[in-house]
Amino acid sequence: MNRVYNFSAGPSMLPLPVLERAQAEMLSYEGSGQSVLEMSHRSKVYDAIIVSVQEKLRKVMNIPDNYKVLFVQGGASTQFAAVPMNLMTKNKKADYIVTGQFSGKAQKEAMIYGEASIAASSKEANFTYIPSQDELKLNADADYVHICFNNTIFGSKFNYIPETGDVPLVADMSSCILSEPVDVTKYGVIYAGAQKNMAPAGLTVVIVREDLIGETLAGTPTMLKYSTMAENDSMYNTPPCYCIYMLGLVLDWIEEIGGLSEMKKINENKAKMLYDFIDESKLFSNPIRKDCRSMMNVTFVTGDKELDDKFCKEAAAAGFVNIKGHRSVGGMRASIYNAMPTEGVEKLVEFMKKFEAENAK
Repeated sequence: MNRVYNFSAGPSMLPLPVLERAQAEMLSYEGSGQSVLEMSHRSKVYDAIIVSVQEKLRKVMNIPDNYKVLFVQGGASTQFAAVPMNLMTKNKKADYIVTGQFSGKAQKEAMIYGEASIAASSKEANFTYIPSQDELKLNADADYVHICFNNTIFGSKFNYIPETGDVPLVADMSSCILSEPVDVTKYGVIYAGAQKNMAPAGLTVVIVREDLIGETLAGTPTMLKYSTMAENDSMYNTPPCYCIYMLGLVLDWIEEIGGLSEMKKINENKAKMLYDFIDESKLFSNPIRKDCRSMMNVTFVTGDKELDDKFCKEAAAAGFVNIKGHRSVGGMRASIYNAMPTEGVEKLVEFMKKFEAENAK
């Protein structure tokens, strides 16, 4: 079997043991005579799956009892609208810390529903750093403060949790969820598209504090109300059944590794290996301020577009695929999510050393 090292920012690679288990259970899940792909979401066998996956996620992330776990659809981008529809209900105000493309899109979407102030932004520096707590201009009467914890495109990450007082903190954690332990109690809402660290594309997880569920803006679609999903255990309509099942397998794999604390150690080691080489390189460089670097998405450039293109082409031929940077920033990006084995990063560094030797002037 010839498998490449897939550095895609999402949909990303899945752990091989998870794929092998899914393959083994594909035709008949636990003797049911049917695949999870084809069984009714109202059946007893599937009900047991969705209940167990929620329990596993609560255990792995240590989610308190006063938070609801919702399995929804529409990707994190749909939550750009769902968040203000569900939370911008008292003062019609919210603060957004804009540190990349997706937090910017979220802020623009929220402006449809109320006053979405930019509390801080690193746009003037091409999103190469995360604004500090002292730089935040927060409104005490905001209904919530929104951040994108890890920036997939630019390769930066919050190195602290913003202090927002009594104002709920909302975090898009699409590209870093399950990569390390998270203190859920610091947040009012955490949401994440599954296609990077959790499961195949199609599932979005929303973790929301119960006191924030209830009142919504007038005109909020039934499907976008957190109360709808909470009251129906995410089964108001047909959920993304197979993606939820796959999330369960990924959570089992994380537990077998040793949980999120061990996952963090593995991820830190992979990231350090790659950043250390880049920092010592005479050809490659990383534009992000060192204290704000992402552990999941490592961006780098040569400074020469033609050489960047050559690198991406030769890397793909060598089995390192989807390493080209986002079209808006160029260069290269190695997304080293949970499923990327340490060996993959080791071999990438070896390839980069070889490319540097052959192309550095």
